[in-house]
Amino acid sequence: MLFKKSIPQLLAEANESGEGTLKRSLTSFNLVALGVGAIIGAGLFSLTGIAAADNAGPAVILSFIIAAVGCGFAGLCYAEFASMIPVAGSAYTYSYATMGEFMAWIIGWDLVLEYALSAATVASSWSQYFSQFLLEFGIHFPQRLLHGPFEGGIVNIPAIVIVCLLSLLLMKGTKDSSAVNNVLVIVKVAVVLIFIVLGWSFINPANHHPFIPVNGGEEAVKAGTRGFFEFFSSDDFGHFGISGVLRGAGVVFFAFIGFDAVSTAAQEAKNPQKGMPIGIIGSLIVCTLLYVLFSYVMTGLENYTKFAGDAKPVATAFAQTGYTFLNRFLMIAILAGYTSVILVMLLGQSRVFYSMSKDGLLPKIFSDLHPKNQTPWKTNLVFMIFVSIFTGFVPVSDLGHMVSIGTLFAFSLVCIGVLILRKTNPELERPFRTPWVPLIPILGVVVCVLMMASLPIVSWERLAIWMALGVIIYYAYSKKHSKIRNEYNNSLSK
Repeated sequence: MLFKKSIPQLLAEANESGEGTLKRSLTSFNLVALGVGAIIGAGLFSLTGIAAADNAGPAVILSFIIAAVGCGFAGLCYAEFASMIPVAGSAYTYSYATMGEFMAWIIGWDLVLEYALSAATVASSWSQYFSQFLLEFGIHFPQRLLHGPFEGGIVNIPAIVIVCLLSLLLMKGTKDSSAVNNVLVIVKVAVVLIFIVLGWSFINPANHHPFIPVNGGEEAVKAGTRGFFEFFSSDDFGHFGISGVLRGAGVVFFAFIGFDAVSTAAQEAKNPQKGMPIGIIGSLIVCTLLYVLFSYVMTGLENYTKFAGDAKPVATAFAQTGYTFLNRFLMIAILAGYTSVILVMLLGQSRVFYSMSKDGLLPKIFSDLHPKNQTPWKTNLVFMIFVSIFTGFVPVSDLGHMVSIGTLFAFSLVCIGVLILRKTNPELERPFRTPWVPLIPILGVVVCVLMMASLPIVSWERLAIWMALGVIIYYAYSKKHSKIRNEYNNSLSK
């Protein structure tokens, strides 16, 4: 039997109030800021240079647009679910209602890749920029305390500190966390706009030519001297040309991760039917516009080849303007960007595990709420420790692709979920309806699968290992403790 949670059951959970439930305190503006806070960060300030130098050249602009289109399709599907089922849990909850318990567990386990490992990855980068910021004031932070033992150091202290501080903030309350996030978002968006406005007049058109650098393998395929599958499996694929633009989209997709975190806060939105679509779609539109303009200016200020191996590509590009006195403000924006991403990722992870625990698939500790603050503080505490260990001791620099493939998998299932629910429950009230169904969900799946296919094979291998571990946990614990499954078995025994 395919165990599913009914829509009435989910709606009943959404309408719960009082002690033991999450507090509704987020406005539409808070939700948009939450999305922007999660999206603008590591991707904009580091992946733009990496994708330009290694994959797409100046056409990284197109990579951002392709990634945004894929996210847009998925975002419309998320918006329909979030307005219809305003319950914490995001893709996990939607999968439970459409594809059953096992797939819900798989997607919930998969979201750990997106939220927890993303927070660890970004915290590691945050510490490097923090040490650079201290250098501006002549303070040298010990290198051995900026890296874990696998990277020649002892422990990444700043990364652990920022994860702990933000976890404590989340324990205090969603409203306070949202207020801090709003300030961080205003700071980083302001500096991004300053970069675009000041840099625009210094753009050198020659840096945008050729817009799509030539890929020798693609040219050989066009000439008929090389087979497509031979090219597809070679090192040439993904390094410039059209394949480079696609691979670049898969790489910069990491920069869009976070808009779906808005849906994890559905149970804390004041008016989720209106606020969730605005938060999800609004944050995507704002960030896409900023990304396209930012990448256009950045690749116009400096030739894309100069970004290869550069840890600070944004500063390298901005140096061409002569406004070096703004470097400190740029560094502050980067730190603010990274901080808000970590904050929202930790928030999203705790809400997913909160929902999974409420359903019995995880121990009760993950759904215990603080009696005063009404936050899943024990979950925050567990992930504070988990993420701190990863970011403090384990090299996480190579986890970016793993995070991307896990997120793309989640997006694909949400798009499929809309198709299923339109077929099985067409009569349900949908405050926001995904337009042009089934076209939009199908396109969402296609674009996400294409970006997944463009990622390195090692990403698929790691995803398979992670999922295998999740399946073991499901059959060893979750299946036995599932509330909906146990209720069904008890009804049969009566």
